[in-house]
Amino acid sequence: MNAQDVADYLQQHPEFFDDHATLFATLTVPHPHGGRAIPLAERQMLTLREKNRTLELKVAELMRYGQENDAISERLARWTRMLLLQRAPRLLPETLTGSLEEIFSVPHVALALWEATDEYAAESRTADATPQLIAYVEGLQQPYCGTPSGLAALCLPLFHRPANSPLEVVTTDGVAADGATEEAVSDVRSVALIPLHRGAAPAPFGLLALGSADPRRFHDGMGIDFLARIGENSSAALTRLLR
Repeated sequence: MNAQDVADYLQQHPEFFDDHATLFATLTVPHPHGGRAIPLAERQMLTLREKNRTLELKVAELMRYGQENDAISERLARWTRMLLLQRAPRLLPETLTGSLEEIFSVPHVALALWEATDEYAAESRTADATPQLIAYVEGLQQPYCGTPSGLAALCLPLFHRPANSPLEVVTTDGVAADGATEEAVSDVRSVALIPLHRGAAPAPFGLLALGSADPRRFHDGMGIDFLARIGENSSAALTRLLR
């Protein structure tokens, strides 16, 4: 008979310790953290305490997540109110991006609309939307979060455009070209790219880009529910500028 046979027997005969109560009271087992042997009942108590401690940590973590979500929800509501209170369409892009920077503490916020009317083309940065960027955004099924590398690097000129200069071009490997310098894009290490849609229309009419120097601020494992909500509210507000 081996140890597995003993374990199988005890599982199949739970009445064993009822019939041998004295044995149950005198059995000793190793302490879970080493050292002296302890009674089996004491070992069970230690196991229960460890399980309770683990559950307490999980409850505390859930409460922290709940508090964080409540704080984000409050900021989202405050930001949405600012959009609703802005009655001048021409000031809407600045209000949208500026309030995101302030309320959500996002260092870089950029907006580009390629279906804005001529009247609002400057405020909507219509000229900044290159065909390559538009094609990339059209392929996004949901907000993108991660490093600004590959095709995602096409958004970087939206964050950094020198005054009174032509649009800089960034290659798909993230290297600045056509006169752009590496310093112009080096401080954006993570981005959230949110396509803007007119209702349920599949083709986006613009892009809202959030950027941070913190490489973990926007990462590919983060939840996108709040980002999607920001995209929906932004899309609804900005339809006033579209042709």
